[in-house]
Amino acid sequence: MRNFVAAACGIALVVAGTAYGAREGIKGLSIEKQADLYQIGKIEKTWHRSTSRKDLDLMMSIWAPNSTMTIGGATYTGKKAIRDVFAKSGPFQPNNHWVSDTPAYKIRANVSGNKATFHFECHYIDVDTGKLALAAGTDLDLRRIGGTWLITNFTASSATLSP
Repeated sequence: MRNFVAAACGIALVVAGTAYGAREGIKGLSIEKQADLYQIGKIEKTWHRSTSRKDLDLMMSIWAPNSTMTIGGATYTGKKAIRDVFAKSGPFQPNNHWVSDTPAYKIRANVSGNKATFHFECHYIDVDTGKLALAAGTDLDLRRIGGTWLITNFTASSATLSP
């Protein structure tokens, strides 16, 4: 009986805590900000899904029409120019068998109205060797356009391989 009472009290605390968390939001964030961060997080997932599958159309679905990309000291403007850069990049090369991901602790997002900044790292693992093929950082400016968060500016940054 004691175990039953202890379990019932534990369940009651979890339910109460969940209800409080849903009302107050994660770390005091509003429901709207949580929704924005969720949508922004999907950009990182789409990025890695597209590179792992070599799906350029999927990659370009997260870019605004007049977005810019700065990488290797050069700046590219517009989706066509950015698509051309990705088409020549390592993850999209047919002979590279890479999967990519981001360590969760290396993701940062800040939202202010219809604008946001977003940073994550891409760690590409060669499936054939099991070794790290490429690590790169991304610093993104995002905008909510027509209700959808899209990349408006990309700047390549360095990756850190230690926590």
